[in-house]
Amino acid sequence: MTEGQARAGPTIAQVALIGLFVTALVTAQLTASKVLAFELPFAVPISGSQLALPGAALAYALTFLASDCYTELYGRRAAQIVVNVGFVLNFLVLALVWSTIAAPAADSSVDPDAFATALGASTNVVVGSLLAYVVSQNWDVIVFHRIRASTGPEMLWLRNIASTASSQAIDTIIFVGVAFAVAPAVLGVGVVLPTEVILSLIVGQYLLKLGIAVLDTPIVYAIVSLVRSREGLAADDAHPV
Repeated sequence: MTEGQARAGPTIAQVALIGLFVTALVTAQLTASKVLAFELPFAVPISGSQLALPGAALAYALTFLASDCYTELYGRRAAQIVVNVGFVLNFLVLALVWSTIAAPAADSSVDPDAFATALGASTNVVVGSLLAYVVSQNWDVIVFHRIRASTGPEMLWLRNIASTASSQAIDTIIFVGVAFAVAPAVLGVGVVLPTEVILSLIVGQYLLKLGIAVLDTPIVYAIVSLVRSREGLAADDAHPV
């Protein structure tokens, strides 16, 4: 991005990528408490023929697609600003949801208990998701940038898959471990899930995220190519820090 572009304000691509990131992030926060189960035509280690994963897995995977595109186009510092501002905004989302749950309901409104059940994530899920987010997203940006610094502008597929695969592993282990084991044990809220269930959740969530990391690589290439052509950026331009 040139100095003139920086003075002109954010581009459509920047706004779109940040919008995708925030939309997926908020969706993930609101859907994290539901555990999904899919039957597989084959068995995988630990989880067997049933793939169990938190409902936020797909939405959260999209945040890595957006952040990888943003890092490739605008540099590590810009991407880390987006990631860490997003972390702070998570608290705003939670405050707005919880304040709405706590506010008195009109007699004709939706059942308050049903509303709270649907939108009020448990303390364990909130702690797990926030900790997993701030660690894994910053790791993703750092690894992506370091691979690019080592390999140059080529091999976008490598930095996309390697950064996302490693950061998703960190995210999955932290989220599932904290939300369903550490937080219930330490805070005394909820039930500590059996080890085999926790391992099954980790495997199920990570397999989906790893699959998305591989499958979204052509999408990353397409987005980066389109933005570069529209904004006049070259792949071998000095990459911003």
